[in-house]
Amino acid sequence: MDNSKQTVVVTGFGPFGEHTVNPSWVAVQELKKLGLGSEVDLHVYEVPVEYQTVQSLVPSLWKQYHPQLVVHVGVSGMATTVTLEKCGRNHGYKGLDNSSFCPDSQCCIVGGPDCIDSVIDMELVCKRVTASGLGVAVSVSKDAGRYLCDFTYYTSLYLSHGRSAFVHVPPLGKPYSGEDLGRALKAIIQEMLELLGQAEGKIHCQQHFH
Repeated sequence: MDNSKQTVVVTGFGPFGEHTVNPSWVAVQELKKLGLGSEVDLHVYEVPVEYQTVQSLVPSLWKQYHPQLVVHVGVSGMATTVTLEKCGRNHGYKGLDNSSFCPDSQCCIVGGPDCIDSVIDMELVCKRVTASGLGVAVSVSKDAGRYLCDFTYYTSLYLSHGRSAFVHVPPLGKPYSGEDLGRALKAIIQEMLELLGQAEGKIHCQQHFH
């Protein structure tokens, strides 16, 4: 494995409800076609809409790849923009998944903090991507919805000490195509990597001077 490369894992969700093909997975597959440049090893996964699978799959992705960043992508039927989620929440999971299952505790991690913020400044990512003239509207949210999206995000944030991101995409054609969403994901993730790289540079400088 080339150690100079960064590793990024991006997940989309499988079918659920009226989404026989989940737009999030379509967007992630389009991103995979585009890639993130020669310096980044990109791995993509389709995640079933099941709490118990998420509880085992998300830790295994972190363990297997030791990625610089994991980005989870989900669909929001109410969204009309590509939405960057700032935080994941631990409690309030009452909706049944595709296996008609819901955690008894109604939470992700028993004893975990109520809310975990991403270390990535989503407002700044939003600003930069918007300024790049991508032609896809991007916004920021503080509520990932207390279903599998939020559950996955919190689990990943907890495991990674905040080095995760979650992006909600609208349904296909409302108004964007899969290709549009793939382009948007590429721009968003490249900005996120840039910000993480800058933050690490600052930490190294501080260590050097102290």
